[in-house]
Amino acid sequence: MSSAHTPSPLPASVLHALGSGMLQRSANGSSPSSLMKNAARAAAAAALTITSLSAAIYATRLGTSSSSSCSKQVEPKDQAPLQIDKRIVKVAVDRRFYRQLWYIWKICVPTWNHKTVGILCLHTTFLILRTYLSVLVARLDGKLVRDLVAGDKTEFFKGLAYWFGIAIPAVYTNSMIRYLQSKFSMALRTALTRHVHDTYMENLTYYKAVNLDHRIDGSDQLVTTDINRFCNAAASLYSNLGKPILDLVTFNYQLARSIGTYGFLGILLNYWVTSRLIQTMTPPFGRLAAKEAKLEGDFRSAHSRLITNAEEIAFYNGGHLERSILNKTYARLMRHVNRVYYIRIGYNMVEDFIIKYCWSAFGLLMASIPVFFPELAGSREQRLRLKDAAESQSTSGDNQVDRMTGRRTEGFITNKRLMVSLADAGGRMMYSYKDLSELAGFTYRVYNLLRVLHDLHDDKYVKPENSSELYSPENIRALIEYRDVHEGIILNDVSVVTPSGDTVLVQDLTLEINPAGHLMITGPNGSGKTSIIRVIAGLWPLFGGHLARPEPGASNVFFVPQRPYLVQGSLRDQVIYPHSHAKMMADGKTDEDLKEILGMVYLEYVVTREGGFDAVKEWKDVFSGGEKQRMQLARLFYHAPRFAVLDEATSAVSADVEALLYTTANDLDITVITISHRPALFKYHRYLLRLAADGSHAWSLERIGTGNALLGTVGQEIQKLEEQLKGLDEARRRLDEINAEMSLSKNSVTDGLTNVRRTLI
Repeated sequence: MSSAHTPSPLPASVLHALGSGMLQRSANGSSPSSLMKNAARAAAAAALTITSLSAAIYATRLGTSSSSSCSKQVEPKDQAPLQIDKRIVKVAVDRRFYRQLWYIWKICVPTWNHKTVGILCLHTTFLILRTYLSVLVARLDGKLVRDLVAGDKTEFFKGLAYWFGIAIPAVYTNSMIRYLQSKFSMALRTALTRHVHDTYMENLTYYKAVNLDHRIDGSDQLVTTDINRFCNAAASLYSNLGKPILDLVTFNYQLARSIGTYGFLGILLNYWVTSRLIQTMTPPFGRLAAKEAKLEGDFRSAHSRLITNAEEIAFYNGGHLERSILNKTYARLMRHVNRVYYIRIGYNMVEDFIIKYCWSAFGLLMASIPVFFPELAGSREQRLRLKDAAESQSTSGDNQVDRMTGRRTEGFITNKRLMVSLADAGGRMMYSYKDLSELAGFTYRVYNLLRVLHDLHDDKYVKPENSSELYSPENIRALIEYRDVHEGIILNDVSVVTPSGDTVLVQDLTLEINPAGHLMITGPNGSGKTSIIRVIAGLWPLFGGHLARPEPGASNVFFVPQRPYLVQGSLRDQVIYPHSHAKMMADGKTDEDLKEILGMVYLEYVVTREGGFDAVKEWKDVFSGGEKQRMQLARLFYHAPRFAVLDEATSAVSADVEALLYTTANDLDITVITISHRPALFKYHRYLLRLAADGSHAWSLERIGTGNALLGTVGQEIQKLEEQLKGLDEARRRLDEINAEMSLSKNSVTDGLTNVRRTLI
């Protein structure tokens, strides 16, 4: 029940109790003492009826709140005991949680004059205003019931008009609180998302998070969903805690003036006992929320993997197995959600019993102190009693009884309203502890994301468990030097090692690639061909040796990966990637230049076919395999770098087109570094780097055209031909069998036709 709200009308039982008391007094002409008792009974009946009505409304509100908080839970039939995954780090509302929350807060609000602080201050102002309006409503509620008991029509309607006057700022305040809470959540999310994007997309952090360090599982889930959940939880928790704290301070002060010191101490004791009891019985909601978020991420990743590999799965007809994987992932999520719901049953029973019923009964007991124990009442109540005593000397007995009854009724209703609002505030604080525990779970996941991204941005890695100690990511002693592009690429005693540091692929590689020194890298699968390029590109850490290379940039070294990548955007964007259209125009290039480049790779027809350079499509579904590879080479020719690395970049291109593409690259003064198995490409290169096939991590560098290189080439050709001729004898034998069968079949047909002819004759 919001404290600043429009009161519910008095039920018929209240009016009946009030009316019966007044009629009995006037009809029987009772004594002042009996009149006082009757009036007190009538007031008590009215107060108890209103209290019951308020409690019902309050219970309805709490029930709605509880159901809404659980509406997201699904209730499967499985009610197995909860088993918490021990791999989830213990998440609790402790010092570590507050440190993590402060760490995130400094990212969201880097300075105190940030606009988020302004939203927060405005939000706090409206929270204070709503508390002030709640006090006014409580006092006005008491006066309305007092005037109703006294039958003072003029004052009653005057108070009712005042009530509607308060309602206008009250509803505006409530609406602004909800609006500012949403704005606060949006401001937090915007700041966090931008910070994550800046960190994630710099220094190849996005690549390192997936390939070099496995502390982040499902980064897309963390960035898109968990950050949003954290911001919503933080914003709502501030509102759900800020208002109750203000209410507790304000209402306790008001009640202390009315019910006295003992009543106030009783309220504080009630707070302490119930809070300790609920805190002791609260399950680890933070840890449960973190586990649920992880399972949600696993379920989402399963669907993302299905979308990414839909064609491959369709070729294998693996839909039945993929469905089983999806169902198992969803079942794990639902088992956890169901167990959390099962835990909430007992917790909500105890929590609702304490907050709804125990607190209401205790509140009524404290509100009765000024009535049954006036000597223990507070300063405000004592002052009113002295005022009534002074005025009673100049009034008749009936008026004196009416005044005392009205005052008691007003005080009781006001205290009751404050008690209900206080119970509401305390209840929201108790519920907020559960929300705080869930916020701790979201805080842990977001904090872990930020910490890992910062580590990877600064090239700090963590070794996987049970990995060997050949090389440690924490003790990298390599030297990387950036030099002028005309000085080429130099590797001196570089060992190519997997990022975890436990597997050596190439040992002590020494290599110099000068302009026009076209290099071809060959070797069996898994020998480290692509890994050498990853080290040169800076994707993999360099554990030892010396690497000198040009500065990163598409105009210096351009990498064409084995799997074509088509960016989301227009046809023009496919050619100029990673440049933007604005960058292209700034460089003085036009669409006519792009058409000429597409002509170099024999793709000029796609401009007309797809509707021009401004056409936007899902290009990975539009282009064929060969068109995708040629589009990558069009990017290469657009940027015209000094060095180009081609990793099986022409495997889907015909031999004649492939020859023209290499010739074009040579005409553009592009030094080519090719990774391939095909000896037919040797003629386009000057040097051959051959990696060993026996797992010895050995390598050899030869100049193409020398005896060793030619011998190696001939040897490879002989080996390839021998593999092709292995089944030649078997093929010949099978061919003879087929010919024999065909001959027998032919003879049988001939004999049959002869017999038919004889029969007809």
